Amino acid sequence: MSDQSIIPKVLFHLAFPVGNIEDTKSFYLDGLGCTAGRESIASIIVNFHDNQLVAHVVKEPLIKQIGIYPRHFGLIFTQEDQWFELAERAEKQRLNFYQSPKLRFEGKLIEHRTMFLEDPFYNLLEFKFYRNYEAIFGGQEYAEIGDPEG
Repeated sequence: MSDQSIIPKVLFHLAFPVGNIEDTKSFYLDGLGCTAGRESIASIIVNFHDNQLVAHVVKEPLIKQIGIYPRHFGLIFTQEDQWFELAERAEKQRLNFYQSPKLRFEGKLIEHRTMFLEDPFYNLLEFKFYRNYEAIFGGQEYAEIGDPEG
């Protein structure tokens, strides 16, 4: 029986397509430092910073997306050093940066660091750190969302 006091109220879950389990483990476990949960020949559960990703092997060809929109997923770090640690880890592990680490909207309430990685199956992952925590869901006075060129 688990201690109910340490169980979070909610967890995020995302299922996504991959081509094989071996490359999935290489990218998410070895590359990003995630841990594995249950695994079969057709899927694997990945602990993605205490959120559940489920990679499902698909038979149809996976198509490379042009640009970062509309489909990507990722994390927003609440500590800037966590963002830098992941950027450094990704570089050391030679993960594929779809967009290199950069600063968006400098000097504005919505200023944040961002980078995009691409897994071996063309899934795009964005990692952010907002200088102002309230900008994560706030900042309605700003119309800017993401990169204009996509």
